[in-house]
Amino acid sequence: MPGNLFTFPNPVNHLAAQIVAIGVVVLTLLAITLRSVVIADAICAGFWARLLTGPTLSPLGQLAVRLAPRLQPTPTFVPGPPKRFAQGCGASLSSLAVVLAYTVGWTPAAYVLVVVLAAASLEGFMGYCVGCTVFRWLMRLGVVPKEICEQCANLSARDARGT
Repeated sequence: MPGNLFTFPNPVNHLAAQIVAIGVVVLTLLAITLRSVVIADAICAGFWARLLTGPTLSPLGQLAVRLAPRLQPTPTFVPGPPKRFAQGCGASLSSLAVVLAYTVGWTPAAYVLVVVLAAASLEGFMGYCVGCTVFRWLMRLGVVPKEICEQCANLSARDARGT
């Protein structure tokens, strides 16, 4: 349905998010190793697709939502808004890398892609979402309204109390 195209899942299957991150790691390693702006373009397009439509228009997202239930029949779910924020961070960084690649050369773009690689590696291999952590900090600071993610607000309040 066209009205549902620009939605993001909430909650998100944590394993599916990790599978997407591992795909980003592989693509980013290829882009850096091959000095390929075309692969950087694909990374950027994937982040934007996931930011705007969740897994709907993302080949990595589609692979992840199909593969995760086969690998882990009982999923672990996490809040969607921080994951969407993380996709926005990836979209911003990969867009910067692509602009740098086309304007000032590959080397500055590769440095930005190393940041993407590091964040995706943490998510993919350790289950630690850097974007989600920043999202929670922004909620604590009041930059992100609590209404955006009630579950996150409850976690942030609990963390602030040390419980």
